[in-house]
Amino acid sequence: MTSKTNSTTNMTTSLSAEREPAPASVLRLAVIIGSNREGRFGPVIAAWLLDRLRERTDLVPEVVDVAEVPLPTTFSRTEPVADDVTRALDAADAFVVLTPEYNHSYPAALKNLIDWHHGEWQAKPVGFVSYGGVSGGLRAVEHLRQVFAELHAVTIRDTVSFHNAGASFDDEGNHRDPAGPNAAAKVMLDQLAWWGRALKAAREREAYTG
Repeated sequence: MTSKTNSTTNMTTSLSAEREPAPASVLRLAVIIGSNREGRFGPVIAAWLLDRLRERTDLVPEVVDVAEVPLPTTFSRTEPVADDVTRALDAADAFVVLTPEYNHSYPAALKNLIDWHHGEWQAKPVGFVSYGGVSGGLRAVEHLRQVFAELHAVTIRDTVSFHNAGASFDDEGNHRDPAGPNAAAKVMLDQLAWWGRALKAAREREAYTG
């Protein structure tokens, strides 16, 4: 799994380099890798999702990796903030959050990224891909729904969840039984794209002031 796990920097660089004006029908999608823990599995999940996104013409992804975002935990506005990340979140029309489950919830680094931003999330849809042991990260997703509701974001009903994720992928990062996860990803991304188009059109008609 090493080649996949260490590939996040390359994914982020290549996708960031492609950030150009997109047609009105195409949505900018921020794919957020939510764990910075040593030995994390998130890059494997991200590579799998990016493979699914390459099959679509309506969503243009850009990776935001919390492991590469040097955000302090003090929330002091005198400290440097990762401007590239803020710009990526602000430019996004939709988000997919990749999260494991730590102690029945989501990682602290992910909460820190969320809390450093506010208007960037507003009136935009958020989809979830979770992974873990028996629970598949679903408890982390339910906690995140409450957080994003407070930020005036719209969370997508259907999720993708990998139970016993480590055993579900081979050493090359390929899912051993891809039919189910691929189908779930299509449903989630279809819903995300619908909400993304609807909310983008609404924001263009009238600024959201919630």
